[in-house]
Amino acid sequence: MQTTPLTGVDPTPGPAVDIDQGKAAHPSMGVDALCDAASAASGRTISPTLYNIDLAPTKREGRRWTSYSIFTLWANDVHSLGNYAFAIGLFALGLGGWQILLALGVGAILLFALLSLSGFMGVKTGVPFPVMSRISFGIRGAQIASLLRGAVAVAWFGIQTYLASVVLRVMLVAMVPSLRELDTNSILGLSTLGWASFVFLWIIQLVIVSFGMEMIRKYEAFAGPIILVTMAAIAVWIFVEAGGSIAWAGDNALEGAEMWRTIFAGGALWVAIYGTFVLNFCDFTRSAVSKQAVVRGNFWGIPINMLLFGAIVVVMAGGQFKINGTVIQSPSDIVQTIPNTLFLVLACLALLVLTIAVNLMANFVAPVYALTNLFPKHLNFRKAAWVSGTIGLIILPWNLYNNPLVIVYFLGGLGALLGPLFGVVMADYWLIRRGKVNVLELYSEDPAGAYFYKNGFNPRAIIAMVPAAAIALLIAFVPALEAAAPFAWFVAAGIAAVVYYVISDRRQRLDDVDGESIAVASAH
Repeated sequence: MQTTPLTGVDPTPGPAVDIDQGKAAHPSMGVDALCDAASAASGRTISPTLYNIDLAPTKREGRRWTSYSIFTLWANDVHSLGNYAFAIGLFALGLGGWQILLALGVGAILLFALLSLSGFMGVKTGVPFPVMSRISFGIRGAQIASLLRGAVAVAWFGIQTYLASVVLRVMLVAMVPSLRELDTNSILGLSTLGWASFVFLWIIQLVIVSFGMEMIRKYEAFAGPIILVTMAAIAVWIFVEAGGSIAWAGDNALEGAEMWRTIFAGGALWVAIYGTFVLNFCDFTRSAVSKQAVVRGNFWGIPINMLLFGAIVVVMAGGQFKINGTVIQSPSDIVQTIPNTLFLVLACLALLVLTIAVNLMANFVAPVYALTNLFPKHLNFRKAAWVSGTIGLIILPWNLYNNPLVIVYFLGGLGALLGPLFGVVMADYWLIRRGKVNVLELYSEDPAGAYFYKNGFNPRAIIAMVPAAAIALLIAFVPALEAAAPFAWFVAAGIAAVVYYVISDRRQRLDDVDGESIAVASAH
């Protein structure tokens, strides 16, 4: 195996970088100086259009993301309000308690495998997803992959911030009833109180992200236990309110073949919900201490945590159904019925902590890296965060959320394309290259480089995506194919992977070269 010296790059050429403070300024000369240092250390010409302090591989020594860090990602994300709405929806569709647990269990096993494979890529190379996608799509074609992922995320960042602002409005009105007067007008679709709540949460998230991935890791570690305790407490409260027992199924309980189809459809949709995350999981695992940390974090955070999540869902949905015969849509429905103002406020605060945690990891990191990859000489992590957040504001996301056509056709269409993207990336890395990556050439514009392909684009990867994407969109939007819709992500990813495997170039040289000679400290 070919390797490079484990010397590393001092990421402090001149005044451009203050690594001790975890901050990096990126004027054009700063990036050029950093690339000169990397070129000298590696013996390769490192391009300033492909490399900066945020896109560079992370040194293995000093990585901070432990198994607990990975676990808390899932402790927050699994218990998101959107996931609760989805899982409770299975109860409304006619699945009983054990059937919901089985559906989530099927999805959890698949996710554990997919996320571990995706996470190992980050541990090995130390690079974020936009750089990782250069392996299969080319140094320029990777912009397609990262911008697709980023576009979906930035829209959902705005929508999730809006949904969190609704919770904040409920809390504020409960604390100060006179504020209700500020919630009756409309300015571009939001009331005065709505705007104040949205902008407040928007600023908080931007401040957190401005301090980089390390601050996100700390916030997730802080939020994880709060979320687990809060959701468990809500479940216990509804269980007590229901008299110490729950309804294990609704009035429309499914049986036979339809029950099993819905179980497996639920498991498939559970994976599809995380279809975005399995793509850019390396954004987080590039700072993981080891593969073992990823496996342990995923094990406790995915199958174990998801079983706990499923149990809470069954208790909430079954308990509320026993109380009054209605099926709730999310935990926020229960929170609003809490008679004690103090407990209602505490529950709302916990939901706000949760929503911010989910938004940071699922909907902020991806567009930040995508923008940094697009303009590496002009944008660092902090600047890209503010650009991404500003886009999430000016699109007026509450109007998007309230327009079903936008959600279904625009965001749904973009989401359908992520399955083929995943299929190509994983087939190329694991089946064609068998994990061999020349990290140094991910930052090279040399036409003879391994990832230059044709003018920086890999036409085979794009060709493999076309039929898979077309089929994914047909399944997603053609009513006659509605029965196959839950499995669209798997079908599209599988087709893209098979087509790419068949048409890929078997003559290319596969070198395994690490990036330690141009790596920077894992400061964020």
